[in-house]
Amino acid sequence: MAHQAPYNPMQAKAPMAPAPGLYNSGSYQPMPSASSYQPMPPASSYQPMPPASSYQPMPPASSYQPMPPASSYQGPPGQPLLTRPSLGGPPPHTPPKSASPAPRMPPAQATPPPLPVSSNNYYSGPPQQRPPAPAWQYGTAPPPVPGVPAPVNTPPLGPMGNHINPAASSAATLPPTQSPVGYSSAPPAPVSHNATHVPGPALPPASLHGYTQPGTAPPSMNTMPLHSYQPGRAPYGPPPSGPPPTGHPATMKPTPPPTGPPMGNATPPPPKTDGPSAGNGPQAPNSFNHMDNKMAGPPQPGPPGRHLGHYPSLPPGYHTTPAAPNATSPPMHPAMQPPTQPYTQAPQPYQQPPVGPGPAQLSPSLAALSLQSSTPETLRVVNLLQERNLLPPGSIPAPTPCLPQDLQRINCNPEVFRCTLTSIPQTQSLLNKAKLPLGLLLHPFKDLSLPVVTSSTIVRCRSCRTYINPFVSFLDQRRWKCNLCYRVNDVPEEFMYNPVSRSYGEPHKRPEVQNATIEFIAPSEYMLRPPQPAVYLFVLDVSHNAVETGYLNVFCQSLLDNINALPGDSRTKVGFITFDSTIHFYNLQEGFSQPQMLIVSDIEDIFLPTPDSLLVNLNECKELVQDLLKSLPHIFGKTMETQSALGPALQAAFKLLSPTGGRMSVFQTQLPNLGVGALKSREDPNQRASAKDIQHLSPATDFYKKLALDCSGQQVAVDLFLLSAQYCDLASLGCISRYSAGSVYYYPSYHHQHNPSQVERFQKDLKRYITRKIGFEAVMRIRCTKGLSIHTFHGNFFVRSTDLLSLPNVNPDAGFAVQMSIEENLVDMQVVSFQAALLYTSSKGERRIRVHTLCLPVVNSLSDIFAGADVQAIAGLLASMAVDRSVSASLSDARDAMTNAAIDSLASYRQSVLTIQQPGLLAPACLRLFPLLILALLKQKAFRTGTSTRLDERVFAMCQLKYQPLAYVMLMIHPALYRVDDLTDEGALNISERTIPQPGVLQLSVEKLSREGAFLMDAGSVMYLWIGRNCNPNFLTQVLGVPNYAAVPQNLYLLPELDTAESQRTRAFIGWLRDQRPFFPTLHVVRDESQLKANFMQNMIEDRTESALSYYEFLLHLQQQISK
Repeated sequence: MAHQAPYNPMQAKAPMAPAPGLYNSGSYQPMPSASSYQPMPPASSYQPMPPASSYQPMPPASSYQPMPPASSYQGPPGQPLLTRPSLGGPPPHTPPKSASPAPRMPPAQATPPPLPVSSNNYYSGPPQQRPPAPAWQYGTAPPPVPGVPAPVNTPPLGPMGNHINPAASSAATLPPTQSPVGYSSAPPAPVSHNATHVPGPALPPASLHGYTQPGTAPPSMNTMPLHSYQPGRAPYGPPPSGPPPTGHPATMKPTPPPTGPPMGNATPPPPKTDGPSAGNGPQAPNSFNHMDNKMAGPPQPGPPGRHLGHYPSLPPGYHTTPAAPNATSPPMHPAMQPPTQPYTQAPQPYQQPPVGPGPAQLSPSLAALSLQSSTPETLRVVNLLQERNLLPPGSIPAPTPCLPQDLQRINCNPEVFRCTLTSIPQTQSLLNKAKLPLGLLLHPFKDLSLPVVTSSTIVRCRSCRTYINPFVSFLDQRRWKCNLCYRVNDVPEEFMYNPVSRSYGEPHKRPEVQNATIEFIAPSEYMLRPPQPAVYLFVLDVSHNAVETGYLNVFCQSLLDNINALPGDSRTKVGFITFDSTIHFYNLQEGFSQPQMLIVSDIEDIFLPTPDSLLVNLNECKELVQDLLKSLPHIFGKTMETQSALGPALQAAFKLLSPTGGRMSVFQTQLPNLGVGALKSREDPNQRASAKDIQHLSPATDFYKKLALDCSGQQVAVDLFLLSAQYCDLASLGCISRYSAGSVYYYPSYHHQHNPSQVERFQKDLKRYITRKIGFEAVMRIRCTKGLSIHTFHGNFFVRSTDLLSLPNVNPDAGFAVQMSIEENLVDMQVVSFQAALLYTSSKGERRIRVHTLCLPVVNSLSDIFAGADVQAIAGLLASMAVDRSVSASLSDARDAMTNAAIDSLASYRQSVLTIQQPGLLAPACLRLFPLLILALLKQKAFRTGTSTRLDERVFAMCQLKYQPLAYVMLMIHPALYRVDDLTDEGALNISERTIPQPGVLQLSVEKLSREGAFLMDAGSVMYLWIGRNCNPNFLTQVLGVPNYAAVPQNLYLLPELDTAESQRTRAFIGWLRDQRPFFPTLHVVRDESQLKANFMQNMIEDRTESALSYYEFLLHLQQQISK
């Protein structure tokens, strides 16, 4: 079968291909590519800043072809596109000398931008013909239309037409009152539970929303499904018109939304190799290229049958995980949403529901699922131009895959493992038609309380090395079939015994088959050397600039306070290096009365003066370490040394850590200007707001990347703390952390006197950093069912082979994402599985393996794919892809690609899922927030234009989008706004004897603000408390402790602890929000006269600014593109 090229939204668009789009080689890419398809650009559209390659009326010779092998998705011909030069050829099939994990977008296949527009007008007509700015009556429902029932919020109880493929259900004989396209309540087809069943023809995966009667032929994949119109939704009409709302200045000219070629994609990993990668520096003896010595063995072909629907009935399962939270815990959905998922620094109980009968079987046939097993609400049609109040009052739960209940109960927690589509398309062509990205988002080392298995035998598939999990099938007591490659394996004798229940002969009751997330204590064959000790090396900038900021005092005091909480055991080692124009080492050898400073001034040829006494055992030399920390701020208190030799200091630190591996913590306060790795300022402050494209997002030198790859080879990770008011070239310095699996912390304008809120944040972050759990010398491999393939990774790591990530350190605050494609049709499968296995050394010296397994259904209709779309996961994956596109191509390409992603998916939904076309901008309910999140990304610090943004702050925002887990990223993309001057105990949560008010989330628009109120905005890493000029005096006195508005201090960042109910409620609510994330968000109280008011207002995503459209204007732009 010829492999169909995936649609990539992150590509530059080609001339006259049919539509734009950001997904990579192998999956749908909303970022355009050289032969990509652009949905709607008519020649008469508008173009804010026409690129050099504008619309071409006649397609060039290389224009759209019916089946181009390397092209992205195809669509209706005849739609003109922007031309843009191709950004590269096909991805190489040989690994580069230094196989970099940096996701580069594969050779962009230029996709065109949305559509051409005049550079100064939003509307294409002459000024006098522009419609007046509408005063949208968002709060009112549209008038009822005779004969159309009013919309309801609850799912219909009877059959209903829901844009269902009639081919899947019309063959059944239905009672006269039933719609032939509704879901059927007929009993499921009988399923054989005979273990000796001989596989016959595999059942087709049924539409989740159309029941296939036994005996009927599966719906043809070649015909477009016919869908009936759903009558139970609101009628549509033209967009409301009228004067603009008060919150939007009518005099501002709307600027056109970003258009232009979308993005190419992130780096495809090099081809899988079993040995250490070449050309990346020396490899440590423990350079694990496996989850065990046999992990990467060549897969052997399994038995031909892949039918997963026949499993023996099993007795009720065993459950080892802690019970669900008790009544005092907040009610939470397993969504990754910060507003409802409190993040505590202590390990959280893993919320896996209790297991019912048959955890390792698919007892109800997946072919018989109907709408009754999922919610029809996800496909309710929403007219985005009429329904404005789309935000739910609380968090947005992760969609639940449409699986049998016994499987769904034990599926992986979405906070840990989440897919952009909870229903996997049967074919790549079907995925391309949907124009949605397919990818996984992981938070693999999240703080959880897990079942831990100690066994000399870890049961794995002999062919693909998959770990046994709840989604395998037991053919009998002695044989199990792998759910990834379908090989039949023998059950080892030891696995027959369950040590928990002390029973024999029930392998399906073992914890490994009862829990989708589990941790193993690894036996000796998973080690190439004895597990390393916990080793911590601190590299400190002590130049005059550094001492002036005052960070050194805070660091030394924090480490003194928490030194006993450093993760480790009796082998833990620590060391210190300081630097300015020279490198200073500290001999902390046992027996010395005080630390001995050793200065190396030859930074061109760095060496270690006393290699054996610079890293010392913490337990044996704790007093010397404490003496050093107490004296460091005084030693350099009066230094006048202004230069910074960061590069040589890093080389020295690498030499010191190479023999063991460990964690290097680097604190830097200025641009390195001496020795190797010296940098020059590349930022032009005058271009921060006016430049159409942002320059210098890529590194100025490859020194830091090369050093990071050397570090990775020796199991050393580098964490960078940047504390500076000046430009430091984070784009270059950040490479040292990115490729060594480290983290970046950035504190702009840090100063111990002038910026106390940053000092508080640094203290809290440092405490978390010093004391949190850590894994050393780790590798992570992600496997998926045969037919699926992973082609691009996002996060901080080094890709050692096709699917193996090298993580010298892994921490509980790191997230990862991968993009996938469908290489072989999944026609004979009902479910697919994904498994992430993380092998690491704990701080106590134990080799452990943490395994997460996710199971999802396979579907064959577009309506089912859309019904299972996870809008937050899609936005998170697109954000990572757009960061890569910004660096590999340009910021404008990335912005265009994100816009195209929204256009493409909504156009596909309108053209291929809806059959009765209606006016308006229509979306399924599950994607109703997609345009809002795309607009939020366009206005986010990483991607915004027209607003003064420091280059380092922009690059840091991009870093966060790439390596933060989804739960934390969502608040950075779309902050939460609450009114807090009228908090009550109604609907409050009770946590640890504290009452936590639960105000509703408001839309991010100034029309939601009131001068009589106080509003809290939670933007992830920062919070703003905006006080209205006429704010309730009771709030001012009872919460802020001031008599009136004029008395509110300008730089207030701490709420006073007052003994009033209002103060306790407000502080409890803010504290609860802060507890949901590992980093510490600073709080700023904002008045109308505050400098920070501009920052607060920039997060009002739904309002127009001088350089960006309002939400309503953005919707009109999308509609204009889609309707062409």
